[in-house]
Amino acid sequence: MKIISMAALVAVVLASNVLQSTYAATYTVGDTAGWTVPTGGNTEFYDNWADNKNFLVGDVLVFNFVTGAHNVEEVTEAVYDSCNGTNNPISTHNTGPARITLNRLGEYHFICSVPGHCTAGQKLSVDVRNGPRTAAPTPGSSPNGPGIPGSGPNGSPSSASSLVAAVSLAIMSIALVLLC
Repeated sequence: MKIISMAALVAVVLASNVLQSTYAATYTVGDTAGWTVPTGGNTEFYDNWADNKNFLVGDVLVFNFVTGAHNVEEVTEAVYDSCNGTNNPISTHNTGPARITLNRLGEYHFICSVPGHCTAGQKLSVDVRNGPRTAAPTPGSSPNGPGIPGSGPNGSPSSASSLVAAVSLAIMSIALVLLC
């Protein structure tokens, strides 16, 4: 009886983890423009891109860029503001495309440290929250880039929200009570 109970518990935990992990969204930074120096002096391009998105823990940012032409550095807010990428970045990605999982709450700051690129607007700041996705993707934009595994129909958001986590926790709790 104990072996069956333990096997059932393991199955419930694994099913819960799979359920929660299927709800992470994948965002292609800059959509079809990718990660590049914005055209026409539009230094607010990436800020505008991020404005109507609700980034959650578990979501993935994909930075599409040509290796050798750009990079992605995660930096502090001070470095982001000053565009000085030489001050000990948190992480550096030199090979495109770079996939970065947003694995904590709070602000993330990214720049391209190629001279002149950050000051020309190739920088992105996102605020990662925990909770349900509150804003729908803007027309022509989706949380999942075209051809990226895990994309929902019409780029429908699928995020690791607190609601899914709460339901998973409730299911695990009920299973534990019934099995023990």
